[in-house]
Parts: sequence; structure tokens; C-alpha cells
Amino acid sequence: MNKKPMYSLVRGAFLGVVLLSAACRTAQPDTSELTLKEAFKGKFHIGTALNAQQITGKDAAAVQVVKTHFNAIVAENCMKSGLVQPREGQFNFDLPDQFVRFGEENNMLINGHTLIWHSQAPRWFFTDSLGRDVSREVLIQRMKTHIYTVVGRYKGRVHTWDMVNEAILDDGTWRKSKFYQIIGKDFIKLAFQFAREADPKAELYYNDYSMSMPKKRAGVVEMVKELQQQGVKIDGIGMQGHIGLTYPTLEDFENSILAFSGLGVKVMVTELDLTVLPSPGGNIGAEVSANFEYQQKMNPYPNGLPDSVSQAFNVRYLDFFKLFLKHQDKISRVTLWGVSDKDSWRNGWPVRGRTDYPLLFDREYKPKAVVKSIIQAAQQ
Repeated sequence: MNKKPMYSLVRGAFLGVVLLSAACRTAQPDTSELTLKEAFKGKFHIGTALNAQQITGKDAAAVQVVKTHFNAIVAENCMKSGLVQPREGQFNFDLPDQFVRFGEENNMLINGHTLIWHSQAPRWFFTDSLGRDVSREVLIQRMKTHIYTVVGRYKGRVHTWDMVNEAILDDGTWRKSKFYQIIGKDFIKLAFQFAREADPKAELYYNDYSMSMPKKRAGVVEMVKELQQQGVKIDGIGMQGHIGLTYPTLEDFENSILAFSGLGVKVMVTELDLTVLPSPGGNIGAEVSANFEYQQKMNPYPNGLPDSVSQAFNVRYLDFFKLFLKHQDKISRVTLWGVSDKDSWRNGWPVRGRTDYPLLFDREYKPKAVVKSIIQAAQQ
């Protein structure tokens, strides 16, 4: 028996297997070049918040990241009432106009943030010329004028609005803001009513932080049910995703997604960032009034993250995105609160002068390792 032909047959068969294996590998979806918005297409919008430098195009590197990876934008600060109407009747629409144009030119979902919020509201909103609290009727009229003017200006252009922000405390009770003190619970109902009248087609949301906390979850559910019983249409609930390496639990976050979607509304993760720094006051959510003195121990990574912390960061972010993907039928949008670590508000809150690493893109606008993992998870 001639061994050479048999050897050729075996060798040929082996090469065939190798080539077939290579072909199969090539046939698998290639996620290496996918962007975030491409990976999540058909699942939910992926968005980011824009600051003034990005809106005006001065931060060109950030703008390129936004155009490449995101299909939804939200105004980080420029649409808040204190900036839009710093004095009664004097509206400043320069940055908001540029923000909306940027979204239109890049075919993005445009979210306005935020119309009624106790923080970053101008002082004049609640007081008369002598500094005394205005009457209920006066504050209602000021709310109506503000909402009609802002929402009306962008009618048909801003697709969704964070209508009311942070009206419920962590224990589930109502925040005793000036809106609440002067008007009572009706301020939310009236705010949604005025915005609905100003632009019937815009979607209107309630937005708040620490929404995974059971008592806060219950308080928001109760509030929304009361409004629905009064005939007020709330299109969605925004869960601010200001999370840490150890809080909240995935189970609590998931329970809130289920509870809110059970109200018949959309659910959004509206302000996602992941701090790796210790909290000087426990889990304080995103209470902007919180402020602590700088201590070196509160700023442990000024020159970069240790590998162990980076790995924990990657695992944590991926776990949350897997949760969002699990409930993609309930979640309409996931928005990062900022473009890169360099610009994140986390660097200055609740302790000024710290260095944090909470976003998906580093200080040089490069995607972190977890971005590839998230894209791969979205394609499975």
C-alpha cells in the first residue's frame, strides 16, 4: 500500500477542517468596530449629557465621541430654569437653541432637562419685590409662563422633557420645596398640564435619583398613581443612574424597573455614571446640596486607577448593562451623565477637587475596556 497518497488525503482533510473553522469564525458577528449606538440599535437609545463646551463645538474631541457613539442627547445644565430665565421675563435661549440644532443636525433624540426643579431655580421665582414668598396663584402663573415659553419655543423639536425633577425624598415622602410649600402637591399636576398644552406631542417624564431604594420607589409609585387617577398623563419615569461600586444592588434596581414599568409608563436610565470613590456621607444619591470638606483619604486615585479597581469598575458597568438589556422591552433610553471622565460632575461632588473615573470614556476621550464588553453583550 502506497502511504504517500494516504498522507495527502489526511493532510488535505486537516487543511479542510482548518479552513472551515476559519470560515465559521469569520461568519460570527464582528463587534470590534461597532459603536455603542450601532450595538443597541433596535433595543433602546443610548445617550449622553452635553455641557456648554460641547454644545458650542469648542470641545471638538468630545463632539466626535458624541457623534460616533450616541443617538440621544440631554442638556446637562443650559435648560435649567435659573439659566434660561435668570430674571423674570428675560429668557436666554442662546445655548438651548444650539443644543437643539446639534441634535437635529445629527438626527438624535433630543431630551430637555429640566423644567421644574427646586435646585438651580432662580430666587425670584418664589419671592416678591420685598423678598417674601409669593402667593399660590402667582407661583402657578410663573410656572405656566416659564413652561409655555420654553416648551412652546421647541414645540415639535424637543422630543422628551424631564418635566419635574427630584420631588420625592429617599424615605418616600414629598420634598418640602418651595413649589410644594406654596402650591402643594398640585404643582406636579399643573406642570405636566401646562407642558402638555404647550406641546401635546412631546413625551413628559418624572426624573429622580436613588430610585432603586424601596421607600423612594414606593413613594414615586404612589405619586404617579395619584396623578394618573386625576387624569394626568405621565409618559415615563427617569431613573437617575448615579451608582457606586457597591450600591445599589442589582436586585433593587431591577425591582424598580419592574415597579415603574408596571404603571404603564416608559422607563429611562437618565443620568448614568459609576463612581469609584468613597462617599463621605454614605449613599447620598445625587443630592446636589451635599458638600464635604476635602480630605486626602477621600481622593485615593488622583493619578489613575489600580488594576483591581479598574476590573471591579468594568464588571459593575457590564452587570448593569446586562440588566438593561434583560429589560430592553421596558427601557426606552440609557443616558450617560457626561461624555468623558474629564468633564464629569463627579469630580467636584460631593467633595471638590477629587479625581473620579465614572464614565465610559477616559480623560483622553478613549473608550475604556468595558465599552467593548458592553457592545459584545448587546450583540449576543
